[in-house]
Amino acid sequence: MSWEQLLSLKRQGDQTKRIRKEEDETRLGFEVDYDRIIFSSEFRSLQDKTQVIPLSDNDFVHTRLTHSLEVSVVGRSLGRKVGTKILSKYPHLKAIHGYQANDFGAIVASASLAHDIGNPPFGHSGEKSIGQYFRKGNGSKFLEDLTKKEYQDLCDYEGNANGFKILTQSRIGREGGLRLSYATLGAFIKYPKESLPIRPTNNVCDKKFGIFQSELQIFNDVFNELGLIINKKTIRHPLAYLVEAADDICYTIIDFEDGINLGLIEEEFALEYLINLVRDSINTSKYNSLTNKQDRVSYLRALAINTLINEVVEIFIANEEAILQGVFTSALLDKSKFSAQINDIIKLSVTNIYQSRDVVEKEIAGYNIINKLLDIFIISLNNSENGNASSYDKLILKLLPQKFNLRGANLYNRLIGVCHYISSMSDTQAVMTYKKISGNHF
Repeated sequence: MSWEQLLSLKRQGDQTKRIRKEEDETRLGFEVDYDRIIFSSEFRSLQDKTQVIPLSDNDFVHTRLTHSLEVSVVGRSLGRKVGTKILSKYPHLKAIHGYQANDFGAIVASASLAHDIGNPPFGHSGEKSIGQYFRKGNGSKFLEDLTKKEYQDLCDYEGNANGFKILTQSRIGREGGLRLSYATLGAFIKYPKESLPIRPTNNVCDKKFGIFQSELQIFNDVFNELGLIINKKTIRHPLAYLVEAADDICYTIIDFEDGINLGLIEEEFALEYLINLVRDSINTSKYNSLTNKQDRVSYLRALAINTLINEVVEIFIANEEAILQGVFTSALLDKSKFSAQINDIIKLSVTNIYQSRDVVEKEIAGYNIINKLLDIFIISLNNSENGNASSYDKLILKLLPQKFNLRGANLYNRLIGVCHYISSMSDTQAVMTYKKISGNHF
């Protein structure tokens, strides 16, 4: 791998090569990526999608949108800091090609901003409910009608792969999807592999998959351009490690903060966990002067995030050669000297937040809602394609927005398209659609 290739400004449909030195410095191509994501309807829907507490009535709790914005801020800092060191190590990148530290920051910020854009409503339980529908529910009947990879895409439905679909999928009026730079698309893909074959390894890149069969062609185009296919094996983009780290930092620290402020974790117990992360940087007198819980938590959260940002930069640079060679196999924070403290926080969050009664009850509701929506839209669409649509089926299909035009598609594209449509819904939209279809709301 070479940084010159990895920082490609190419976009879908380009006929000529984009040169970094010819870029408009007032609106750099990588910064355009950020703008296109933040103005997209898919990103906007994250304002009403679950981060930790599904359908929470508390205004303080983070949604997918606020989480994504925070991850992008952390990602920008990581990118700029790493970029500064990379340019110092490889001065020709700046002297000959014109790259700046802010380029790295813009790429990581853009990919971080989009990292959850493909997630279904109701958090990770939304992904699981879609997979369960095809693995053991009514969708299991399609096993014999699909290729093994197509069926596995559905059984292990992935928000990451759906995110890549959103960013790259063409439709009338939006050819090439959001037409992001290939560098940003590469940094977005944390798991550069298909759903099959499943080969359990200790490599963090194999933890999940990131590409549906429907986007395989554009995925190969992107990875060939970036030099990320070596001996027929796809390698993770180095900056994807920073996107992953930004997400890990935010969900570890900020989900924990949500739990404290919601009273799911006792303040004195929780603050001790955070202090263990920042003992070397805490200003004791300032901390003791803070008079309320939210200010104390906020102060420790800011210190903890800054501490972990600096730690991640050091780890990345120390392992940069292994990362470039595609032989680095762990998440950056797994190499952190604070890994024990991070794991303590995550364990407490799992017990007190992610498995709290409120979360479990609302995830159960999410399972039922998504299962019902999948059933209704898939049956109506397939009946229509088979020429035996009822009046009810025709009414149901009128609910499908025009941009999700699935008529005439093959079975796999119809099924993945319905999943894509339901994944685009916000939590509230999914609930309201379910109620209306069920006749419980007019």
